[in-house]
Amino acid sequence: MFDHKEIIIDDNNKLLKRDNLFYKEFPSDFRQVRFFSMVIVQKAPPEIKEINLLEQQVSELIKNAVKHGNKKDINKKVKIWAAFDTTFAHVIVEDEGEGFQKLEDWNEFNKQRSKCFEEQNFDAMEKYFAYRTENSDENDGGNALFATLEYWDGGVVFNSKKNCIAVYKNFEKKKHGIDLNNMDS
Repeated sequence: MFDHKEIIIDDNNKLLKRDNLFYKEFPSDFRQVRFFSMVIVQKAPPEIKEINLLEQQVSELIKNAVKHGNKKDINKKVKIWAAFDTTFAHVIVEDEGEGFQKLEDWNEFNKQRSKCFEEQNFDAMEKYFAYRTENSDENDGGNALFATLEYWDGGVVFNSKKNCIAVYKNFEKKKHGIDLNNMDS
């Protein structure tokens, strides 16, 4: 069987815990998404070698919350909690929207996409270039979520409403014999 990652839905997951995390709230101003992500990432230590990738990933999370969650409604807020050190990045982004209601469909799409890659079935792969729903525009394709699963190697979790995503990045894979990639309980 092939190995693939998926997004978890679990209100009780450790990654959704907000204790002792830096908190910031922003209006859903699409023009300022990169600025908002820089405000968050400035809390990361300079020793993190992937600071540019980190900022890009945080930006994508905020962009999705503003665009898809809050529908660019300037009156709606995006709430962000974050913690960083030289060994990890932990970010939670919550919007005021209805949530990613097609998340289970996206997980299945990603599973089939991963299977095509593993089996090198590039003919079937044509069906899995982009994930689109009836609400997608010409710039949507699920690519940010594919990258999210690859980058945030310590987990990607949504709450049950699916309007809050928590992610974790390991900058060291194992510490004291504990597998940090298995944090879903």
